[in-house]
Amino acid sequence: MVQYARTHLDASFAALSDATRRGVLEQLGRADASITELAEKFHMTLTGMKKHVGVLEQAGFVTTEKVGRVRTCKLGLRELEAEAAWIERYRQLWDARFNELDKVVEELKRMEQADGRTKT
Repeated sequence: MVQYARTHLDASFAALSDATRRGVLEQLGRADASITELAEKFHMTLTGMKKHVGVLEQAGFVTTEKVGRVRTCKLGLRELEAEAAWIERYRQLWDARFNELDKVVEELKRMEQADGRTKT
């Protein structure tokens, strides 16, 4: 189970790591589009766009359907719950660490102010 989750997260974050692929997801969130339309919108070759769509499809973010010579892309059914949960765990960890750091900084400021008063 853990290995599957890691592989799943790796595919998701790899797919989302590219600005073009994120743009494709945004575009498909507005309307389905053919690979040709996406390639034109992003000023890419068909081959380049097919590769991007393939990565998104492998991660489950996009589905494609070929009718005749046209391959239409639409958003997949996959949600980002696992990815959001992973990010949230680390957000909480870093929040706790920064809160502790704030406490240390405040204590150092108090000590500095106390030392300043005794020297004057």
